[in-house]
Amino acid sequence: MFFDRPDTGEVSILVHLAVDSESEREDPSEFEELAISAGAQPVDFITGSRKQPSPNYFVGSGKLEEIQAAVLAHKAELVLFNHSLSPSQERNLERELKCRVLDRTGLILDIFAQRARSHEGKLQVELAQMQHLSTRLKRGWTHLDRQKGGIGMRGAGEKQLELDQRMIGQRIKAINKGLAKVRGQRDQGRRSRRRAEVATLSLVGYTNAGKSSLFNKMTESHTYAADQLFATLDSTLRRINLKNYGPAIVADTVGFISHLPHQLVEAFRATLEETVQADLLLHIVDAANEFHPEHIVEVDKVLAEIGAKSVEQLIVFNKIDLLPDVEPHIQRGANGKPRKVWVSAKTGAGMDLLHSAMSELLAGSMANETLRVSPQQAKLRSQLYASGFIEEEHIDEQGYFELRVKLPRTDLDRILKQSGTEIINHDIAVQERLEQASVEKATIA
Repeated sequence: MFFDRPDTGEVSILVHLAVDSESEREDPSEFEELAISAGAQPVDFITGSRKQPSPNYFVGSGKLEEIQAAVLAHKAELVLFNHSLSPSQERNLERELKCRVLDRTGLILDIFAQRARSHEGKLQVELAQMQHLSTRLKRGWTHLDRQKGGIGMRGAGEKQLELDQRMIGQRIKAINKGLAKVRGQRDQGRRSRRRAEVATLSLVGYTNAGKSSLFNKMTESHTYAADQLFATLDSTLRRINLKNYGPAIVADTVGFISHLPHQLVEAFRATLEETVQADLLLHIVDAANEFHPEHIVEVDKVLAEIGAKSVEQLIVFNKIDLLPDVEPHIQRGANGKPRKVWVSAKTGAGMDLLHSAMSELLAGSMANETLRVSPQQAKLRSQLYASGFIEEEHIDEQGYFELRVKLPRTDLDRILKQSGTEIINHDIAVQERLEQASVEKATIA
């Protein structure tokens, strides 16, 4: 873009070192999956260990020679490091290897650039790229001096590097202005939902945990879902009706990953606001992945970074169809509330349990009552049916509806206050119907 670098190809050498000084090590298998998701064609995977990175090349001289040999043998056009490299390390490695070098952050940014579809998503990715690029400008313009001198040709006296820095700064300001507008629009939408008392559920989780597949199953929609890392970048909202609760909004968001680049967290803050402002987080976990406990920890770290740690969570273990002898079920916490739900988005197993758990957590305290509704209140009856509150219905001799309902206590209080509807004892109502049926049977006999 703003500097000359070796052309990027797809034939790639992957490099992963176990560095003793790194408190949290990267996963080699996940790194290979990232490379493939970006469109790379790995032809060699070079591994090793080191007490601490070399300041010049990250790797030692012997490992550098091994990488050089692999690049020549495979005619590789790209070397990917499963680590964060400094700008000087990238520059030195490219000079020695004579090919493009990309670190983990650059690789994730490239995947995001490929996946972004909406205007907002493209703005967020470009902002992250610009912030990453601003530290790597010097390499391409060290051979250029100030603008041309001479009569009629004197410029501002800036070097090309300074011009590029100014251009990037101006572009970052323009992108931030655009994202501020997007953030305002999202805030307006959230205020409208709050005024309408519509709850928001946000799907969060490690990348490729099955969030979009579960989102499609819950909302009966057809958003893009694929078995690849970061298939979803653009936040999608859909309305659903939860039985015994009513309408709610479900938001599908970008997936997280270990050591998610800080630039991306900042750039996607407008999208992640849906998570911060949600009433309930559905933390989707790939139950079939052996590293899922570590993934849960990584997601919680990002949630804490964006200020969503205090939002109530329901952990949803997905992909149980890949596990032997695991049936859909709900696990409850010490307070009796649903804590974990085991489901399969692919087969639909456990979706009824998931809906039940979401309703229970959103509603808080639930009320089980029998309402006596007059025929003139048919609109109220219709609204109760539309919200999925009615469990059972009977009509008494006077033509009144006896509605057995299960709904949030706050909704029940509002209905009683606004409509003047009375609550009748369910057991007495049932006993009266049984007695009436017995009398009618005796009369017929």
